[in-house]
Amino acid sequence: MPPTTGERFERAVAIMHRLRAPGGCPWDREQTFDSIKPFTLEETYEVLEAIDNRDWDELSGELGDLLLQVLFYSEMSREQGTFSIDDVLDRLSTKLVERHPHVFGDVQAETSSEVIRNWEAIKAEEKKKRLAAGGGKSTKESAPQSVLAGVSPAMPSLLEAHKLSSRAAHVGFDWPNVEGLFDKLHEETEELREQLKDFPAPGPRPPARGIAGSGAPGVPEALRARLEEEVGDLLFVLVNIARYLSLDPESALKKTNRKFKRRFQWIEDQLRVSGRSPEQAAAEELESLWQQAKQTEKSHP
Repeated sequence: MPPTTGERFERAVAIMHRLRAPGGCPWDREQTFDSIKPFTLEETYEVLEAIDNRDWDELSGELGDLLLQVLFYSEMSREQGTFSIDDVLDRLSTKLVERHPHVFGDVQAETSSEVIRNWEAIKAEEKKKRLAAGGGKSTKESAPQSVLAGVSPAMPSLLEAHKLSSRAAHVGFDWPNVEGLFDKLHEETEELREQLKDFPAPGPRPPARGIAGSGAPGVPEALRARLEEEVGDLLFVLVNIARYLSLDPESALKKTNRKFKRRFQWIEDQLRVSGRSPEQAAAEELESLWQQAKQTEKSHP
């Protein structure tokens, strides 16, 4: 008989325990919660890349790497006596059951929107219970709960913007239609253009070739702050357009990044044939090659 899912999971837990135990792996034994954090982020993005590439074989491996992070944190927590993988699994199962009363209880939810509203109400109730259990010690803890609470500022800014606007939209703070978003995009673009009138002469120019930012005109700090705010507003509207269209802005930008990288490397390959690099090509030639790269992709999807 092949091993069960539970047996496979227990084996992975046992292997992690062995790696951290005396006589285990020196590298694994040296790791801390803080040293593992960058790997957790890296593995998360590798999972997303495998999904974007529809590489299912790679995805199974990347999900294993991501699960390793959970096992690693849980084993370190068990060692210091705070919690174990059993606590992680128990809390997960309890949360899944309690937050899906329309599946495991008698609550009705026919649409995704109803599910999300129920979910937010349940989370708010859970927060009240935690405060009650803790005696509501601080004024901050006992203050009315914001609908934006729980959106971590540590997450990537595109994802944070998407979550913040989604939370606000759940309570009705949203554009009535997508045209309102395009109006807002135009408004924010005009506000940025208005601020650019104060940009030092001769105005914004591409940075000099070679070193990023070299040759850029000095911009007063107050103006730089205003420009940063306006660009941020533009990005926020674009994130909302993605949300309105049920698109993930992080994934959309990642795909565009890869597309840019693929096309630019095609340009490099073409120039390399003649023994040149992009630095040795005129701007007009680079633009012509860029258009060729686009056409090449269209003819060979």
